[in-house]
Amino acid sequence: MAEAGAKPEPTADEILASVVIPVKDEEESIASLAEEITRAMDAGVARWECVWIDDGSTDRSLDTLKDLNRRDPRHRFISFARNSGQSAAFYAGFRAARGLVIATIDGDGQNDPADLPAMIRMVRQGAADMVNGYRQQRQDSPARRQASRIANGARNFFTGKTVRDVGCSTRAFRRECVAYLPKFAGMHRFLPTLASMEGFTLAEVPVNHRPRKYGESKYSIRNRLWVGLADLFGVFWLQKRSFEYQIAHRSKR
Repeated sequence: MAEAGAKPEPTADEILASVVIPVKDEEESIASLAEEITRAMDAGVARWECVWIDDGSTDRSLDTLKDLNRRDPRHRFISFARNSGQSAAFYAGFRAARGLVIATIDGDGQNDPADLPAMIRMVRQGAADMVNGYRQQRQDSPARRQASRIANGARNFFTGKTVRDVGCSTRAFRRECVAYLPKFAGMHRFLPTLASMEGFTLAEVPVNHRPRKYGESKYSIRNRLWVGLADLFGVFWLQKRSFEYQIAHRSKR
């Protein structure tokens, strides 16, 4: 039962947009990020929900999400039994999302929720099937920025240019874009490429990127650059082995 004064939870057929956010040991940032999401979405999207995925946190992230859900049922959550990785978290969130449009941001507070309503409107109005953000002013360490440039360059070289900042999690897209995603660790790094392979259209917009206030980054050269480059060859193989077809005639029954 929701607490007195809590926002009513919308039914599935009323939800226009779902925000999907993976978190891993982000207890310090969840409450403030949730407030920003609520403020931005209430101002720019009529009916929405937010799906948080707790990826096996060992801090009080789950308790914080339970309290958030009690106060506002529009903030739903899934909690993994153990750490399964960001791709698994996004995959589960996409499956649980009920909106016609799905939007994503990271749970560390560096992505700005204020960017989401305009991107959601672009998708709803048909400007593109997937709208990807690109960070104009990165608020990361030089090493992390360099790793991102190398990884983005390699992805574009091997899989063809899709968007300039694949590592930016601020994006919005029609739910059909992720209906048939292949399940593999690293999948979240290739969402624009995978959507493009299915014939969906892409667009890009500049977005805000903020310094991290709480905790420490989960990424390093080892687990962001080299692992990402290894995943690249798998996606390259998928592209080369993909096929297209056109139906000339179909029976009426």
